[in-house]
Amino acid sequence: MRIRTDTGLTFDDVLLVPRRSSVRSRSDANTSTWLTSTIRMAIPIVSANMDTITGAKMAIAMAQQGGIGILHRFMTIEDQAEKVRWIKRAESLVVDHPITISPEATISEARQRMAEADVGGLMVTGEGDILVGLVSTRDVLLARDETAPVSQVMTPRERLVTALRDESLEDARQKLFNYRIEKLPLVDREGRLAGLITTQDIIKIQEHPAATKDERGRLRVGVAIGTRADDLERAAACVQAGADALVVDIAHGHSEHTIQMVRELKRHFPKTPVIAGNVATAEGVIDLAESGASAVKVGVGSGSICITREVTGFGVPQLTAISDCAEAAQKLNVPIIADGGIQTSADIVKAIAAGASSVMIGSLLAGTDESPGAPVIREGRRYKIVRGMASLTANVDRKALDKGGVVAEEDWGEVVAEGVEAIVPYRGSAGDVIHQLVGGLRSGLSYAGARTIEELWETAEFIRITGAGQKESGVHDVSKI
Repeated sequence: MRIRTDTGLTFDDVLLVPRRSSVRSRSDANTSTWLTSTIRMAIPIVSANMDTITGAKMAIAMAQQGGIGILHRFMTIEDQAEKVRWIKRAESLVVDHPITISPEATISEARQRMAEADVGGLMVTGEGDILVGLVSTRDVLLARDETAPVSQVMTPRERLVTALRDESLEDARQKLFNYRIEKLPLVDREGRLAGLITTQDIIKIQEHPAATKDERGRLRVGVAIGTRADDLERAAACVQAGADALVVDIAHGHSEHTIQMVRELKRHFPKTPVIAGNVATAEGVIDLAESGASAVKVGVGSGSICITREVTGFGVPQLTAISDCAEAAQKLNVPIIADGGIQTSADIVKAIAAGASSVMIGSLLAGTDESPGAPVIREGRRYKIVRGMASLTANVDRKALDKGGVVAEEDWGEVVAEGVEAIVPYRGSAGDVIHQLVGGLRSGLSYAGARTIEELWETAEFIRITGAGQKESGVHDVSKI
């Protein structure tokens, strides 16, 4: 038996000591960071790969705010890959593969395809991908004969305004304005469809200048996978769809099957960053990094809806885990993601000051409009459901997915849950929540006299506090209105 003599600390056990600062305004602070060694983000926030947190809408919102979302894996391979494609189409200067339809297709088919893809128009192409027209929602909205061909209602090629594939952003903007159009098809010199620029995409670029994007101007997204044999197939489908990072999603990441999966992923997809975890020790970081991980998630049992520590007795208080892991990670030049225990913006500041490059949050985003969790109303107040991915219902749903929807009664009794189901208050849009969290982080940097996250690592000094210090840190001796 071995007993560590040091005391494990979590966020509420410490405060950061204020330093002399030359930062005049929190707006002067730079919150950019590395998710992996190749993916830069404007803010150090990642949405958790949980089925009540990160679906396609949350992933889009996170990337637009300058962070990134990790799409959960509790769906079919086809569904996950299609969601990746949808996210990658959500915002870009050029839509590389616009959704097309044949001129012989019916109006009914055009309506259905636009509804499924959530788009307002389709490029009409003939043999050899030659652009022959454009059909929009307006063209089919009031059509009485749904069996009529698209060619009868589309705007034909000779009436379209088009541009060549290498059209610049400014030229495209001017052309869209001059002709008062919303879509600018791109063609090659033979008339083949080569892409699409839309007014909405240009507006989004202006609205979200700090968005996390790839080299082609598309929003970035990560995808979670497991360690089973078919997860290589899942990874392949998502990478082909455009996923920017693969996240090996295992509760105990310091395990042989996780290490082996990281090696396999790097062998099959050498250009795609692999994030692995979760771990709580320096040894875990070293083993995963040496196996090929581009970043490591840190946190065992610290999540608000996780009961791993109660069930198994294992874990390391989160601040100590981050500090121990960060020391090893920085020597290997591997960023770490602090996953779990974040309740306030102060916790984000502390996690990063302890050495994390970014934080993963779940419950704080669970109550937002973009989260997939089901809404509920209790006593006239709105809530949304959140659940741990090791909870009873999540385990049973996973079994149902594996067995094609059939769940036997004994499946419920076999589950040993390490998470719970809960409700959280409705919080509005994810953008509003992120704005408040990042504002707190910027203020924290200014108190440390740091203009960047890297400077915070250098200047941060923690002081342990007592229970009285914790009480003093919150609202006290008054009645809140």
